[in-house]
Amino acid sequence: MTKPTTHRWYENSVFYQILVGVFNDTTGEGIGTLKGVEEKLDYLQWLGIDCIWLSPFYASPLRDDGYDIADYRAIHPDYGTMEDFDDLIEAIHARGMKLITDLALNHTSMDHRWFQESRKDPHGPYGDYYVWGDDPNRYPEIRIIFTDTESSNWSFDEVRGQYYFHRFYKEQPDLNYDSPAVHKEVLSLIDFWMDKGLDGFRLDAIPYLYERDGAGGESLPETLEFIEKLRAHVDEHYPDAFMIAEANQPPAETREYFGNGDRVHMVFNFPLMPRLYQAVATSQASPIIEIMPDLLHLPPGTQWGNFLRNHDELTLEMVSGPERELMYSAYLPDDSMRAHLG
Repeated sequence: MTKPTTHRWYENSVFYQILVGVFNDTTGEGIGTLKGVEEKLDYLQWLGIDCIWLSPFYASPLRDDGYDIADYRAIHPDYGTMEDFDDLIEAIHARGMKLITDLALNHTSMDHRWFQESRKDPHGPYGDYYVWGDDPNRYPEIRIIFTDTESSNWSFDEVRGQYYFHRFYKEQPDLNYDSPAVHKEVLSLIDFWMDKGLDGFRLDAIPYLYERDGAGGESLPETLEFIEKLRAHVDEHYPDAFMIAEANQPPAETREYFGNGDRVHMVFNFPLMPRLYQAVATSQASPIIEIMPDLLHLPPGTQWGNFLRNHDELTLEMVSGPERELMYSAYLPDDSMRAHLG
């Protein structure tokens, strides 16, 4: 007799992303709240949603929709309180649903206490929490992601008298993962939220944790090793938890985030997503058919997270120039509709 296969909760789940601040206003201030999310749970359950994904709701100056986190352990006051979050997670679980949240671990807001201390005292306890240097031309291989707003991955800080590295906006300095103290901080904040009953989290911008001269700064071996460290920690302390990676990379590199089933459980299917739109634009299935061989034969216990849209909108980083122009023509006829490469 064949032993029945045990399925993890996320394997056939329908996920629903919520940007708290624009979802449901309960105060009349024109801003969504955590209470607003709780108020709509019956509706979301009726829709067939198994798991809610909350985009950042942490304390933040909101220069990048909350992905510039100023305090990982605090709720943005516009969205509610920690008690509101505790009530929300209890209400979600009471309905048999799950909750995951975003964690931006590559960078913080420049308003974060760690950065403020790092810029003031290079030799203090936070001195090496960020990537500092004297040469703004270092790492020339590393591409600029926000090409329409940033001309460099380095910005000069007058307080410290050095340049700091940032893959995204200059208000979002990159954490230095060569610092053991940063590793300890990250594991501690994972524990903080998981101990509140979270079912997992999305690893935002996870390919960019490390930088190396001559090797660039995407999907480096050190980054993958840290993900294994994070997975081992989660498996030990929260064995039912789930991790999904935002790794907008070419298919071969994207697959690296699965490892041998010892890295993340799921990766957003960025290789497939733009090709779905290309197929619709051309009325041809060939874009989908051509990518499918790159998506097969995953390690046990892992899978792709298939999606159509999220807060990244229709990102077109991983298609060729002609394919991008085709989809600009089909979906973005007005230049004002474009952001970065999407």
